[in-house]
Amino acid sequence: MALRGSPRAPKGPGPTARAPSPGAPPPPPPPRSRPLLLLLLLLAACGAVGRSPEPGRLGPRARLSRAPPNPPAGRALPGGGEDRQARDEEPGTPGPGQAPGPGEDGAPAAGQGRWARAAPMAGAASRAQVSLVSTSFVLKGDATHNQAMVHWTGENSSVILILTKYYHADMGKVLESSLWRSSDFGTSYTKLTLQPGATTVIDNFYICPTNKRKIILVSSSLSDRDQSLFLSADEGATFQKQLVPFSVETLIFHPREEDKVLAYTKEGKLFVSSDLGRKWTLLRERVTKDHVFWAVSGVDADPDLVHLEAQDLGGGFRYVTCQIHNCSDNTRTTPFAGPVDHGSLTVQDDYVFVKATTTNQTKYYISYRRNEFVLMKLPKYALPKDLQVISTDESQVFVAVQEWYQTDTYNLYQSDTRGVRYSLVLEDVRSSRQAEESVVIDILEVRGVKGVFLANQKVNGKVVTLITYNKGRDWDRLRPPSTDMNGKPTNCKPPDCHLHLHLRWADNPYVSGTVHTKDSAPGLIMGAGNLGSQLVEYKEEMYITSDCGHTWRQVFEEEHHILYLDHGGVIVAIKDTSIPLKILKFSVDEGLTWSTHNFTSTSVFVDGLLSEPGDETLVMTVFGHISFRSDWELVKVDFRPWFSRQCGEDDYSSWDLANLQGDRCVMGQQRSFRRRKPASWCVTGRSFTAALKARVCPCRASDFLCDYGFERAPSSESDANKCFANFWFNPLSPPDDCVLGQTYTSSLGYRKLVSNVCEGGVDPRQRPVRLQCPLLPPRGLQVSIRGEAVAVRPGEDVLFVVRQEQGDILTTKYQVDLGDGFKAMYVNLTLTGEPIRHRYESPGVYRVSVRAENMAGHDEAVLFVQVNSPLQALYLEVVPVIGVNQEVNLTAVLLPLNPNLTVFYWWIGHSLQPRLSLENSVTTRFGDPGDVRVTVQAACGTSVLQDSKVVRVLDQFQVMPLQFSKDLDAHNPNTPEWRGDIGLVVSRLLSKETSIPEELMVTVVKPGLPTLADLHVLLPPPRPTRKRSLTSDKRLTAIQQVLNAQKISFLLRGGVRVVVAVRDVGTDSPSLGGGGGYWAVAILFVSGLFAVGAFILYKFKRKRPGRTVYAQMHNEKEQEMTSPVSHSQGVQSAIQGNHSGVVLSVSSREMHSYLVS
Repeated sequence: MALRGSPRAPKGPGPTARAPSPGAPPPPPPPRSRPLLLLLLLLAACGAVGRSPEPGRLGPRARLSRAPPNPPAGRALPGGGEDRQARDEEPGTPGPGQAPGPGEDGAPAAGQGRWARAAPMAGAASRAQVSLVSTSFVLKGDATHNQAMVHWTGENSSVILILTKYYHADMGKVLESSLWRSSDFGTSYTKLTLQPGATTVIDNFYICPTNKRKIILVSSSLSDRDQSLFLSADEGATFQKQLVPFSVETLIFHPREEDKVLAYTKEGKLFVSSDLGRKWTLLRERVTKDHVFWAVSGVDADPDLVHLEAQDLGGGFRYVTCQIHNCSDNTRTTPFAGPVDHGSLTVQDDYVFVKATTTNQTKYYISYRRNEFVLMKLPKYALPKDLQVISTDESQVFVAVQEWYQTDTYNLYQSDTRGVRYSLVLEDVRSSRQAEESVVIDILEVRGVKGVFLANQKVNGKVVTLITYNKGRDWDRLRPPSTDMNGKPTNCKPPDCHLHLHLRWADNPYVSGTVHTKDSAPGLIMGAGNLGSQLVEYKEEMYITSDCGHTWRQVFEEEHHILYLDHGGVIVAIKDTSIPLKILKFSVDEGLTWSTHNFTSTSVFVDGLLSEPGDETLVMTVFGHISFRSDWELVKVDFRPWFSRQCGEDDYSSWDLANLQGDRCVMGQQRSFRRRKPASWCVTGRSFTAALKARVCPCRASDFLCDYGFERAPSSESDANKCFANFWFNPLSPPDDCVLGQTYTSSLGYRKLVSNVCEGGVDPRQRPVRLQCPLLPPRGLQVSIRGEAVAVRPGEDVLFVVRQEQGDILTTKYQVDLGDGFKAMYVNLTLTGEPIRHRYESPGVYRVSVRAENMAGHDEAVLFVQVNSPLQALYLEVVPVIGVNQEVNLTAVLLPLNPNLTVFYWWIGHSLQPRLSLENSVTTRFGDPGDVRVTVQAACGTSVLQDSKVVRVLDQFQVMPLQFSKDLDAHNPNTPEWRGDIGLVVSRLLSKETSIPEELMVTVVKPGLPTLADLHVLLPPPRPTRKRSLTSDKRLTAIQQVLNAQKISFLLRGGVRVVVAVRDVGTDSPSLGGGGGYWAVAILFVSGLFAVGAFILYKFKRKRPGRTVYAQMHNEKEQEMTSPVSHSQGVQSAIQGNHSGVVLSVSSREMHSYLVS
């Protein structure tokens, strides 16, 4: 989509940053602004510039959108003024019939031959006497439409379909559309009416890849309630309407059978039709978008098989296969046993890829020709963060891996035939992140010649371009041309200066991108780049090679969009610019000379180029618009008048493929290609085959790659071609899948390139001896809970999964102990993959162990499982007033108790770093006066609770011990809320009797029995005229008097009166400045009550049938209850008692009884 919007930003920092290469002409003008191109061209087997999509995807068409660009200076003036040059001519270009002048558009002066027409060929008309034929057609009435999709059916057809539409971005839908059809190669178009008398909105259209006469249009109503399809079997001459009960997101044609279509809906459902969309059947719900694949011919036995990634009921994602005629739950299969990462399924040629992440570790798996999935073996310490599949052709996988230490680069790896073992071929290939987190890696496969790749390597901040002719075994820098396009020396000589190319795909696949190659034109490469020591982002000079990168020539000083016609016999170039154009350049001699053609009388903003699929004809179309509010304009350019006959054998010359060292044996063979002679004015045609002959070469050391676990010696050493084993790899060890009774071959460090066809000669593998697989001891034994949890609830089903990475599994026995008395012996446990189902009834920590043993050795795996009930209540017990630097105890009262299973997090003040403890209490000190907030969190499994209190820290205050009538103990439930209410009523009564403000008295009732309390008497606000002595404060005397007179009392339920009095603690005066000692004793006391409560709970539960208290097993004996602490024992011994072996089963009601006892 070409947006009619603001021009895109310049590619570099500005003209001052552009340093010319040595000997180059002066730098060009400042980088131009270019329009933002966001074209979504969807092509299948089409000749439009850009990469073709996968078989079965969208047909060969382009989708464009446009937004208003910033007008050039003087373009739109108030009062109707208009810049004539911007409107009618490209600046610096000649008018119709004029020859380019010197310096115009980078052309040399007349007579230098760069833009001059070639001399006439003997027996043929002069090229100067032959003119190109261009016809323009304007799609009237579509000025408001901001997107267009174009399809050229090809295969001897003259039909072109164009869908223009107005897409409302805010509403996210198409509001208007028009469908146009041409049957004369684009000379004229007819607007189609699908439903006479009714408005039809077309969202999209799809072309069958095996029969391009069959077309499906997707239509929707403005209300989003109804959606219909329009079906055609005659290239859009007629359509049949078909209502559908779902909203189509995308359609996927079968790659072989023309009437079978998959429909992915906006709700994530997948439907299938076997009659070109007339009837639909639901296959599966909750399917992942863009991860649905038809069966691959020659690999999948059933052509009606569908591979898909779908979400299961538990929320995980699975790789599922099913037949389109029977896809029920009973017939679906899951080739990969476990869950896969969302969006990781890829089915490509012979291979299926999935990714699975467990315990924060990601592993990549591969299936070769639908066999069992195995782990992709990268070097042991590659530790990949990301993996991208580059290619899977020629029975080999080429992947880019971002390793643990890389941020903006990837390493390239090449696999064996099965795609399992990978060897490093190139390090530090540049990468970048695009929209929606997609990754773009700077590597490009040169089409037309197998095994040739271009890559941009980034080392020490510098980016350089490399080329390989043997699929990554060897890489070289590109040779620079000796002269520039004007014939002047470049002064660019290796090793300090090379040619570097930008390897970017265009955002709009309707244009060529920065490097252009085609299968129909082997050896012909055009790219944008620069000469120098590294790639410069804002320099985009155009270079061309016709011998697959061996020699290069400069052709333009600025980037151009490229289109190949007639197998590269005609090369068309249009400048990549944000200003309107009306000329194109073309060459009929592989870029040696260039001519210009005014394809329109009025300059247009060019949105893209299109030719018939396959680039085998001489007719092309230029798409564009005159202004933002103008109609779409299509210009047909016909090169057929230039060529009056078909080529014969005498019109071709041959060229030999060679690498940059001049070696013609590439990938084990000498290959020759043919191309049309520059002086031959003829059409090669559809039947032309570029490959001429091939001869097999004898094998050499360069035909072999280092095997998995080996690396090549540095190039600086004398034995640079030798492979040495990595420190972590033992070449003599048998492979992991080696089974007793079978044989294996120990690698000597070399393996032949998969697609290399050399024979005889040198073989560094030296006929390795086949060895018998030994009995291997079990290694890498693992036990886990399905779902990767280690904390479960009582009564919950737990599925234990046992895995073994290495060693024999057929003769291995597995002894399993689940920690609660369950023990069993298994065979073939890791072979079947079936989990062990178990259920723990009581809370606790259980040690699960698995011991695998055979005659060669043993291995053991251990897992600790936490079984706990969800936390129900948490209360923070803390004295509300404390002195500066006095020790204070913070206690978290938890329900249920869950001993040894709960972690406590303590936040004190404004600190973000918590203190952690396994005990429910901690001690601390506060160094500064003021209010301090204390927060505690209790975490047990997945259950987390929190409570918070504010502590007042003072320099001075007094504490008066209090006691209550014994009748209060019988009504004490020992809960925090009850103690708080008692303290409030005492402070309120004292304030009433003594006239002391209530906010200066804080009564804290202590936990446990007997019921005791401390009265904290705070200092009043300071007065500047008088100093108060705390010990002689008359307030204390007044408090003592009312207490001694028994004036402080309150009533309980049943009329019971409770009297508050001063407690005798062995001193005649109240404590000064704190009370921390009393509080510490109280905490010890309540801790003792916890132990006493445990004993009472034990005694109580023994009297109730059906209730059981469990303990850990000791020395394989039956479970017993350890002796609880008796009432006669001291408080300190109760706290220090060893309870680590006790696992209590405590219910909420029992915990409540435990607290109040």
